Amino acid sequence: MTDRAAGILLHPTSLPGRCGIGDMGGEVIALLDWIKAAGLKMWQILPLTPPGFGNSPYGCLSSYAGNPLLIDVGETSARRFPDDHVDFAAVAEFKNDLLRRSWRDFNANATEEHRQALAAFERDNKWLPDWALFAAIKEQQNGKRWTEWPAPLAAREREAIAAARRELADDVRFHKYVQWLFFNQWAAVRAAAHKRGITIIGDVPIYVAADSADVWANRAIFHLDERGEPTVVSGVPPDYFSETGQRWGNPLYRWDLLREQRFRWWVSRFRAALRFADVLRIDHFRGFAAYWEIPASEPTAIHGQWKPGPGKALFDAVRHALGDLPLIAEDLGHITPEVIELRKAIGVPGMKVLQFAFGQINSPHLPHCHDANTAVYSGTHDNDTARGWFETATEEERELAGEYLGIRSADDAPWTLIRAAFASVAARAIVPAQDFLALGSEARMNRPGDGEENWAWRLPPGALTPELAAGVRRLAEITGR
Repeated sequence: MTDRAAGILLHPTSLPGRCGIGDMGGEVIALLDWIKAAGLKMWQILPLTPPGFGNSPYGCLSSYAGNPLLIDVGETSARRFPDDHVDFAAVAEFKNDLLRRSWRDFNANATEEHRQALAAFERDNKWLPDWALFAAIKEQQNGKRWTEWPAPLAAREREAIAAARRELADDVRFHKYVQWLFFNQWAAVRAAAHKRGITIIGDVPIYVAADSADVWANRAIFHLDERGEPTVVSGVPPDYFSETGQRWGNPLYRWDLLREQRFRWWVSRFRAALRFADVLRIDHFRGFAAYWEIPASEPTAIHGQWKPGPGKALFDAVRHALGDLPLIAEDLGHITPEVIELRKAIGVPGMKVLQFAFGQINSPHLPHCHDANTAVYSGTHDNDTARGWFETATEEERELAGEYLGIRSADDAPWTLIRAAFASVAARAIVPAQDFLALGSEARMNRPGDGEENWAWRLPPGALTPELAAGVRRLAEITGR
């Protein structure tokens, strides 16, 4: 990782669009054109998989499937959707109806070439039958968690599964069709990005949602009870930010069994992730060195314990199967020497976040502490915007930011952090779209621990102007990016 480059962090759902949500239509191409005009070489996204509870891309119904809400349905909606945020429930109802109509039209009028292409897609994607059946049963069961389905279906008893495949045959085929549409459209987006010299950085969450096709179809590799409920769950211990820690609630892996299986499931998951992106950011990387295990009966993360993760063996297995993967380690949070050693042992860059740099003197997040094998961010999707950060920072943080970078007000914060990121020796510099636009806390993407209205922010139409692109391009030029 020697070439210096800069990029933008913007999830596709945040794009303007005619149907209440950003999608893989013309607005994506307009974004790619703006990225190129701005002299940027990277576009970072969040997971593109179908979100479950809370609409979080980090709590998805599948690690393999694409989000149907991102499909360009090719028509203008007569319905009025808000421009400033995604109404996920309304969009899902609207788009599902259009996709059902598209499926009926395909059945009636598709060419033989298209039918063969769909059949080839079904043959080439081994994960597809489990996902399509899971999605069909979940609809039949009115969205209930799979552990609340009839016991034979939850346990995947052979006769019950065979009966469901027969009864829900058309719905199963519909969900396969939807995935074919998604991956055809996303392949076109990736081709358009590559044509413009733009690398797409994707995201691989370490954990999967309990209510997912991943867990339903692979119960043996998770710590579950006889009903399929987790016996221990994920999170992080109490720290400076939270007296009770964070109880995320994802089921934890049986790393002993996965190791015996030579991490086949993880190899498959990384292979799938490479269909979404060119470079993969590994979320909660420290969990591969050691992770916080919380008994499922505990309401908070206080009474947990550290357990050893799979370490380098997992990455060795993945690279043996897939080659030298381009990765970025999200090595934030409670970082110990073993986490640093693991990142260096597998030879991947870590992350630095400038908003974290002013909580202490000589913080490792300050630019003078960076090294080239690093990706530096003004902030991430979990942070406030740069403007919002400065407005809510402690007096000590604001004073240090003023002494170090000359930030005197919230107006100064966004572009001062952007210049510091671009000028850093870190090979990659990534800036959220909200910071390029100098927006405040109203444009925040996610507030960890607060389930209300997260992930819904949308880019104002026309906000990414040619004038802004010219300014960004000039900064990229003078900082060697």
